[in-house]
Amino acid sequence: MGELEHKYEVEIHVTEEKQKLSDDVKNELKGSGMMDDKGKLKLKGVSPKMLKKMKQEFVNCPVLKKEIQFVQCFICPNFQSRVMGKVLCKGDSLK
Repeated sequence: MGELEHKYEVEIHVTEEKQKLSDDVKNELKGSGMMDDKGKLKLKGVSPKMLKKMKQEFVNCPVLKKEIQFVQCFICPNFQSRVMGKVLCKGDSLK
């Protein structure tokens, strides 16, 4: 199997602080069925333990040019894969 095409390798950082998703991201998650009406995340193939870990992680997004929560990165169309503490990102423009 060949390597995934990606433009960026983005380092994943961990914080002890609780991070909040923006209202835009929450609406996008609810619209795609990844979050219920109570605000609980329901990502297929992601265990509750992993989800808890993901909520404490963030990346410096090269596309949006700001720090975003890893969950937002995970649902982005540019997300390719997570490999050994890094995210492979296509780097395409959003919208």
